[in-house]
Amino acid sequence: MLSVPELVKLASENVRRIDANTAFKEVSTNDGVIIDVREPGEVSSNPTKDTVNIPRGVLEMKVPDICNDPERAIYLLCATGGRATLAAEQLLRIGYANVRAISCDIETIRTLQK
Repeated sequence: MLSVPELVKLASENVRRIDANTAFKEVSTNDGVIIDVREPGEVSSNPTKDTVNIPRGVLEMKVPDICNDPERAIYLLCATGGRATLAAEQLLRIGYANVRAISCDIETIRTLQK
């Protein structure tokens, strides 16, 4: 049985992982969308700006509501980068071609958003 860190490491082989600064620069020029895959309680206690919250558990079902173009850039974030990486792998699997996981922690992301 694989541990979560092992799963994230395996997913990282297929997923483009970038830092938050790079993600914010890219999204400012490419009409990308930033999706926060944390649970609603996490988001309400530690919110991020200009993101859409879709928890990882329902991501595949809800992402077409905000992004029906499989070529649109999608940036995923979470508290540490692990869930974002796993979620990015799932979106790639269902046909989204331009997916990135933000690999840094939530405090770094929030600091850059100020």
